[in-house]
Amino acid sequence: MAEERLKSATRILTQRGILIAFILFMVGFSVVSDRFMTADNLQAVFRQAAIIGVMALGVTLVVICGNLDLSVGSLLSLSTVLVVDLHDKIGPISAIAVTLLAALAVGAVNGLLVGVARLNSLIVTLGMLSAIQGLTLIYTGGQNVDIQNQDTTWFAIFGRGAILGVPTQILIFVVLAVVMHVVLAHTPFGRRVYASGGNPTAAVFSGIRRGRVVLATYMISAFCTGIAAIILGSRVMGSQNNVGQGYELLVLSAVILGGTSLLGGSGSIAKTVIGVLILGFIQNGLLLLGFAYYVQWLVTWVVIILAVWLDIAAKRGRMFSPFA
Repeated sequence: MAEERLKSATRILTQRGILIAFILFMVGFSVVSDRFMTADNLQAVFRQAAIIGVMALGVTLVVICGNLDLSVGSLLSLSTVLVVDLHDKIGPISAIAVTLLAALAVGAVNGLLVGVARLNSLIVTLGMLSAIQGLTLIYTGGQNVDIQNQDTTWFAIFGRGAILGVPTQILIFVVLAVVMHVVLAHTPFGRRVYASGGNPTAAVFSGIRRGRVVLATYMISAFCTGIAAIILGSRVMGSQNNVGQGYELLVLSAVILGGTSLLGGSGSIAKTVIGVLILGFIQNGLLLLGFAYYVQWLVTWVVIILAVWLDIAAKRGRMFSPFA
């Protein structure tokens, strides 16, 4: 009886451990800080998490398909610089269009190299991260860019506006999350993504053109990063050359925290949204408690290790594995 209870507890912990930890974090922060659960603070967390969340939606598809995308941070820098710099030169609508097309082009290159040329996704996207950052510096000449007449442009609605009292960036995140959930969970394309990540060889023999699926996931990831860049540029009305530095780690952390397996084949958009919120509330709670910013990285590291451990434990059916 005791052994069955232990197995049951282990199964619950491996399957729902991160959610349980999230609830404990929320309760703990609420008890310690009376500002944590206020409406203003909650809205601030959602606003801050929206950019990472939008990017994480696209990266989720890439990871479920069995690959990685470490180029999203530099792509965010390039896309934000583009939309801000072109705003005054060709107008906001054209600037948005060019930015999204440039992002899709980067996603296509990643997808072709990984999906068609069958190169390692870690190496490809790590190299692309460096290349895009170099292109950003070349494009700007090392100078930061800003939008003139910031108070008169409608472009501000994406990062500073609100619809029916809800910040626009939160609405964009929610709408994209719903659309991506439907695509991933209820369409043939979504099933092909899971199949390609779960068992690539079987997927190919079953008639799935895995190269095309990989290409599509990278283009979706790049498109989401372009959307995030538009939100960020609209909110700041300017951009530094390295504004996206470190975002690739935050985004991947949110995806992992949401339970998407780095081994591919499992995960969901809903879980990624939970992962984004976990990351956002942990960071916000630590700041409210007066901890230095760098403490967030240490706590995030611990939570990520825990998430990966639980993911592997769920697949092998036990929390610990004896030494070989």
